[in-house]
Amino acid sequence: METLIDFQTCLSEFSKKFDELAGRYDHTVQHSSELEVLIDDYSTFITDKENERIWEQLDQQESGSSMHQLVLDLRDKSARCVAVMEKYRALKLQDGQVEIADYFRNIEECIEKEFGSFHVTSDSKVLLIGSGAFPMTPLFIAKRTGAEVVGIDIDAEAITLGQQVVEKLGAGLNIHLEQTWVQDLAFTRKATHIIFSSTVANKYDLLDQLHALTNAHVVVAMRYGNQLKSLFNYPMRETDSSKWNMVDNILRPHDVFDIALYQKAQLA
Repeated sequence: METLIDFQTCLSEFSKKFDELAGRYDHTVQHSSELEVLIDDYSTFITDKENERIWEQLDQQESGSSMHQLVLDLRDKSARCVAVMEKYRALKLQDGQVEIADYFRNIEECIEKEFGSFHVTSDSKVLLIGSGAFPMTPLFIAKRTGAEVVGIDIDAEAITLGQQVVEKLGAGLNIHLEQTWVQDLAFTRKATHIIFSSTVANKYDLLDQLHALTNAHVVVAMRYGNQLKSLFNYPMRETDSSKWNMVDNILRPHDVFDIALYQKAQLA
């Protein structure tokens, strides 16, 4: 990538391909390979140091509304395609296919660093908001720690597929998946650790809402992406300092998202 024009052209091409491949999803795995290649290419683009440099130049030039809209579109479209790719992976698992795309390897590596010094133990109660169709995080945490894990999602198909994945890969683990809203879940008040998927668009609005719904000692891991990573993740936002304080910011240069840790303000 040599020029700003090349950079913007590349983003436009990604946007078109995301539209095309998301529209091809028909609840089978027919078009899965093309989408996996596209998401892997996009992950590589987002973590490329040279592209970070070009992004900084673009940011300094205060690019116009068309570029701003392209960024917003890419964020939404890539999130949609990740959701579709998780469905492909879940459907493939039903057919006995378990290969892992590069994007999923990256995510699984991120999970290990999720809570920094706020360790999850067998006594923990972990809530994942935006669990998706292939609930890697619940499976990883429950297998490693024995903790109780609840995942929620508003996509009914994602919950159905996710439950099938858990039955196949996590039989006997203390994992529950529900199609519900965070305010309607009794487990929310018991949670010791809460994780937000980076592709949940309204995560900071939900964080504000969670202040009244959670216990005093809860730790929240907010997956986010700023600067170049904001093309693939919803970015960090300021929080109400009377409610939440950021107690750690785990930057992962080689991963597709970073992690901000929050605790309630009176505990900081």
